[in-house]
Amino acid sequence: MSEKQKMLEGHLYQAYNEELYKDREYCKGLIYEYNRLSPLDKKSRDFILKRLLNCQGELCIEQPFYCTYGYNITIGMDFYSDVNLTIIDKNTVTIGNHVILGPNVNIYTSRYPYNEKERIKGFEYAKPVKIYDNVCIGGNVTILPGVKINQGAMIEAGSVVTEDIPPYVLAAGNPCKVIRSITSEDVRKKW
Repeated sequence: MSEKQKMLEGHLYQAYNEELYKDREYCKGLIYEYNRLSPLDKKSRDFILKRLLNCQGELCIEQPFYCTYGYNITIGMDFYSDVNLTIIDKNTVTIGNHVILGPNVNIYTSRYPYNEKERIKGFEYAKPVKIYDNVCIGGNVTILPGVKINQGAMIEAGSVVTEDIPPYVLAAGNPCKVIRSITSEDVRKKW
């Protein structure tokens, strides 16, 4: 089994493997290009994102944007991310339709072993992250490996999401916890 297969299956893998190193370098090159384009050059920005990510529809990722591989990220229709999105996609990151991310959101899939000898040798492992449809994530939120944020949930700014979040709830804090359900009254509110 290759180190890349081990990475994607959640096993310990050697992160400094030649294949993975080359993939990261390719991604860094595209990210470098993307972040240096004019913010008004939507056509060129979209072209790079479509080479880098698995995009299913229109999306807008404000610059700067950072990711590790790109090919492990799948994004649905009508996606928006404010500035400074970082996705450490050493496993799959799946983002549904109509998802909004505030500024400075971090999505992490990789973890390091507890055994210091394995860490010294460069081993790590990764778990997927899934964000379902119609999720809204506030600024400065960090999402840890293995987390699922279910349909229609809202995560308040500054939260650290360590566990799965159920559908249609408002959640906040460090660690992020459910505060309450989103009600029909919330939906009818006029701001």
